[in-house]
Amino acid sequence: MVDRRTVLTGAFALGAIGSSGPVRADGAGMRARALSWINSLDGDQRQAALHGFAAPLRRNWSFMHGSRTAPGLPLERMSGPQKDAALDLLASGLSREGLETALNIMLQQDILRDEWNKGSPDRNRERFSLAIFDAPSDTAPWGWRFEGHHLSLSYTLVGDNIISVTPSSFSSEPNTVPSGPHRGLIVLPDEEAMGRSLYADLSEQHKNAALLRADSFGNILATAGREGGLGAPAGVPIGDLPEAQIDRILRLLEIYTQDHLPNALAQVQAARLQEGDLMAARFGWSGPNEAEQSMYYRLHSDTFLIEFATLPRQPQHHHAIWHDLRRNFGAHRV
Repeated sequence: MVDRRTVLTGAFALGAIGSSGPVRADGAGMRARALSWINSLDGDQRQAALHGFAAPLRRNWSFMHGSRTAPGLPLERMSGPQKDAALDLLASGLSREGLETALNIMLQQDILRDEWNKGSPDRNRERFSLAIFDAPSDTAPWGWRFEGHHLSLSYTLVGDNIISVTPSSFSSEPNTVPSGPHRGLIVLPDEEAMGRSLYADLSEQHKNAALLRADSFGNILATAGREGGLGAPAGVPIGDLPEAQIDRILRLLEIYTQDHLPNALAQVQAARLQEGDLMAARFGWSGPNEAEQSMYYRLHSDTFLIEFATLPRQPQHHHAIWHDLRRNFGAHRV
């Protein structure tokens, strides 16, 4: 079995991304990496990669591309040095753990093609695209997105100030690779298991309060254009739960909102969670709590929404999303 953290080699290996690997995020460094990549592009590449800050594409995110190429300039249309520069920019917005997860999601596209025979035969790990929204500036708003099947990461800046890191999706299929050269690889090790154990350990009273409906929604609901469409938070209030369960929910929140980010950005998000009444946030559940059955849960407050679902009849197909409901795409500033 392979270690889930030791799966990629060559241009996609962690050690090959940048001269010193991932670095602590800062807006100036992010801007410098974006400019370096842009300056390497030819005319046709720039047309695919560069878009206005007000372009509808900036908010038209998705992680459900299947075998299709995501908007922007895909890695498969870049030279070797351009790929390195694009992955350098990706690394600037992620912790080492976050970058490992992103690269493993990219690797899964080869696994789906070669071992699961799923999707078009040209599905591959380079069908992930980088898009820049407006010229990277030290004063004006700009942003970038790295996106492909099961991965969508959006960053919004004003000059060198990173003001938004959502929407953010790390999704997965097959979440645990059952066979082949990458047997044993687990891409999202905690999201399903922690959600299931939380619901299983609730009292009957709290289970009834958490249950949104008997059958699973079967997928996340807050897709592009519907990020705030779920209405008021529903489910059991976190503050009603015993301390041990509250601690586990707080750890689950960290997994979605902090673990994948560099330390400086993770600290900002930790403080952000405390800005609202965190104990008023609600844990909601739908579907049976059985390993082979589709399930869904959400953590929802006035300021954030986290959704997770396993797809119907596809227990190894996991979808997840995190929204900062007031700051997606820097809505509070731009």
